[in-house]
Amino acid sequence: MTMNKLLLSTALSLGLALPSVAATVAEGDKLAENQNYTYWLLDAIKSMDPQINTDVEGSGVLRSLFEGLYNEDQKGALVPGVATGFDLSEDKTVYTFKLRDNAKWSNGDPVTANDFVYSWRRLADPKTASEYAWYMELMQVKNSAAVIAGEVPPDQLGVKAIDDLTLEVTIEAPLPYFPKMLTHASTFPVNQKALEANGDKWTEAGTLVGNGAYVLKEHILGEKVVMEPNPNYWDNENTVIQKITALTINDVNAALTRYLSGELDRVDIPAGQYPTLKEQYPDQATSVPQSCSYIYMFNMDEAKGPAALKDIRVRKALSYAIDRDIVVEKILQGGQAPSYNWTHAATEGFAMPEIDYAKWTQEERLAKAKELLVEAGFGPDNPLKLTLNYNTSEDHKKIAIAVQQFWKGIGVDLTLNNMEWKVHTDKMQNQDFEVARYAWCGDYNEASTYLDLFTSYSGHNNGKFFSEEYDKLMKESKTAADPNPMYTQAEQILAKNMPMAPIYQYTKVEMIKPDMRGMGQENLMQNWYVKDMYRVAQ
Repeated sequence: MTMNKLLLSTALSLGLALPSVAATVAEGDKLAENQNYTYWLLDAIKSMDPQINTDVEGSGVLRSLFEGLYNEDQKGALVPGVATGFDLSEDKTVYTFKLRDNAKWSNGDPVTANDFVYSWRRLADPKTASEYAWYMELMQVKNSAAVIAGEVPPDQLGVKAIDDLTLEVTIEAPLPYFPKMLTHASTFPVNQKALEANGDKWTEAGTLVGNGAYVLKEHILGEKVVMEPNPNYWDNENTVIQKITALTINDVNAALTRYLSGELDRVDIPAGQYPTLKEQYPDQATSVPQSCSYIYMFNMDEAKGPAALKDIRVRKALSYAIDRDIVVEKILQGGQAPSYNWTHAATEGFAMPEIDYAKWTQEERLAKAKELLVEAGFGPDNPLKLTLNYNTSEDHKKIAIAVQQFWKGIGVDLTLNNMEWKVHTDKMQNQDFEVARYAWCGDYNEASTYLDLFTSYSGHNNGKFFSEEYDKLMKESKTAADPNPMYTQAEQILAKNMPMAPIYQYTKVEMIKPDMRGMGQENLMQNWYVKDMYRVAQ
């Protein structure tokens, strides 16, 4: 069945063309003269390279500078990007994508199927050293595991250009959510000519060649990113916002002050301030579900992890002692939910598993935590000493201080170690930590986007948790008619082994100027596209 005849957010919608989405001005809305948009970034963007970036904030920028096969609409349903549709083989393992004939790079060159072939091979190529190489394997692209392992060359990856406008992708086994995975930034095409001509400088303003709705005009690392419309974008006539400025401000309270003074159009609300701001600014303070989970990851690496954290009793004690209700109700106060599992509860098709300690009272959890820590050999005369790494943020700091007190109550001396985002993530990738603040936001709306992270082949299993049973379940889930029972078992294995302490599940808690439209807040993934936004006259 061709993509043009189905709406992927539902099942089949025969005879209906899949609509393209751009900044469609709603009836009755009058555009403002000012069509500039300025928003907040907590951290510096580590890379503008789609195959290198790993950050949620970075992905937001990349969705303006590049475009993959598909985008998402305001509610998270798939809409055409470079691809206008696809045919699927009867055995559901060969996707043949038809590309639009008016897609161009910002330098005017046509976007072709070969651009995707080059970029996907580059993602999987060990020489690229991408932290997201594993994404090709998760997508089940044929030979991806062997390419990533360096066993076969990248040209053996199951992707090829039939002609300039026809891309064929072969996957190992049917994967119903495969199309959903194509909105992820790691699958975006890059311009081979620009990359090879400029080397590491290809992502700099003035040399970056993208195929998105915007071009990079300025990037001062850790300060700001400025983008303007790409006149060669295939849908440029429907781009309304004329200038995007993203300002990096490490202090969310300072960022809120700048929002209130009119410098920003969108900013996260600091922990604990949502109730007051909602009362004062009811048309600006918002809280909506977001597919992210906040955890403390334990380093279980054989060589670098502390001995104590290799003891399951210690990991469980640490998790049980965290009072999640205090975190969400007293510290955050933005509608977040206490979490005792890994996958976000609102994930499409996900059924929350039975997890024993989630049903206990906090008093019961605390008593069990003390008991387990004593069993593991720690107590008043031998306190457990650990260090928690977290990246710069007042909210992370507040939670860390609270956890420091929770753990002190069971006999743990916790040292807090704050650092900038790049340093924090580098240390995690190198297993240079004991306990680390971590969060994962879903790459697509299906439970495997969470559960695959703790497999041995994951590029983000920074705590080095390994379980043959877990790996087997997740691999079998890829070909299962109904993977949900396997997802339930996987969650229960995580609860049993506690490689991390779940703390809370996100909501997106923000201040947004009331004249902004098209912000994509009904999309659980919170994948918003500036090309869909506009400002109304007030």
